[in-house]
Amino acid sequence: MTDEPRPLSERRKSRPVHVGDVQVGGDAPVVVQTMTNTDTADATATIEQIARLADAGAEIVRIAVPDKRAAAAVPEIVTKTPVPLIADIHFDHRLALTSIAGGIHGLRLNPGNIRDADKVREVVKAAKEREISIRIGVNEGSLPPIRALADGELPPSKESRMVDAGLWEIGILEEMGFEDIKMSLKAFDVPTMVAAYREMAKRVDYPLHLGVTEAGTPGAGTVRSAVGIGLLLAEGIGDTIRVSLAADPEEELPVCWDILKSLNIRMRGPTIIACPTCGRIEVDLIPL
Repeated sequence: MTDEPRPLSERRKSRPVHVGDVQVGGDAPVVVQTMTNTDTADATATIEQIARLADAGAEIVRIAVPDKRAAAAVPEIVTKTPVPLIADIHFDHRLALTSIAGGIHGLRLNPGNIRDADKVREVVKAAKEREISIRIGVNEGSLPPIRALADGELPPSKESRMVDAGLWEIGILEEMGFEDIKMSLKAFDVPTMVAAYREMAKRVDYPLHLGVTEAGTPGAGTVRSAVGIGLLLAEGIGDTIRVSLAADPEEELPVCWDILKSLNIRMRGPTIIACPTCGRIEVDLIPL
């Protein structure tokens, strides 16, 4: 009898959603993703970086689409990359429409900065026609304004506002019969992020994309991400992960895979087991 590595908890059951040919949720393994930091309008540089990210272990890559120049580059980029791509959209819903027409595999919409429900519906209609999934990406730094409070009423917690923002947009999508939805609720503060995901996990069965926003430099950001993402994964919450570091995005991917390996969720590459370099050591271990 062998002791097979196993995760700490059974995965939360979520519905399957596809980004191109990659399934997220359902019975699929936890998917690793990252985001480019190139100028998307520079298609050549973006394509080259996506290839490096795929080689480093990215299974989905998100690209920024902040303007018309970037949106115009989507068709070329999509046809020359080895993994599915998600367009990151803020403020201007027309960039989402252009990205959909250009063949993008998925969208990320922020309910904090596209607040016009009719514009969201226009995007959903186009996504539904092309069978493109949408991630509702809530971020603590761009939440909708707090409603007017009654005398003596306390403002809601940040995690409650995050969950409410996500549910507001889910409602718009569901009204249109659209259910190819993923959710994220990212915060810099790890307890806030964990609380928001735990609550959303109780409320919906859509796949959850885990991440700590603006996590920081490689050292601090790795720790912050490992704690936040790792806590939730250990509880069986989470279907795809992205570690955000103030560094080359290629540096994010080993951290993602190490988190998954540490929890016996997925394996990639060798695992090095090494003694601490304490005073008892008799060889120069680090070069080895």
